[in-house]
Amino acid sequence: MTKTREIKPAQEDVSRKRLIWLTISLALIVVSLVVIFSINRTGNIEGVVIYEQQARGHDDDLHLAQSDLPPVGGAHNSQWQACGVYSEPVDAAHAVHSLEHGAVWITYDPALPAEQIADLRALAANQDFLLLSPYPGQRSPIVLSAWGVQLELQDSDDGRIPAFISRYRLGPTTPERGAAC
Repeated sequence: MTKTREIKPAQEDVSRKRLIWLTISLALIVVSLVVIFSINRTGNIEGVVIYEQQARGHDDDLHLAQSDLPPVGGAHNSQWQACGVYSEPVDAAHAVHSLEHGAVWITYDPALPAEQIADLRALAANQDFLLLSPYPGQRSPIVLSAWGVQLELQDSDDGRIPAFISRYRLGPTTPERGAAC
């Protein structure tokens, strides 16, 4: 004859309480992970300006007017700018196409001190999906642009530069992530 063990009501209460606490703990862990992931996706880089809903489209006759900030999207040339380091200004209509593919475009005022330009050149050398060029007339010494986002800076030593590149190169705002650059 086999004896079956009876579970006493007190043991049932303890088991039920453990199950409830386990469920609550797992739910809190999931919620915490969702919050952490959301914070990382929105990026919390101080000073980043987000430009919502950039128009897209190709227009080979388009010549983007020079302004006090490089463009971060919009209609652009069908030919992208090859990523790399440039000593002369590049055509913004081509650079915007590179942004659409996931590039970060670092521009600098040509009057920026030579040692800061050298810092930027060293940072950008041999980097995929990164453009560096002078941009005469921009209102800040250094501007980082990706599709729909931009960060104005005063100095090449600013710690937000690598954070911006890490966050937005082939990042969440990229419409055609990974296309040629």
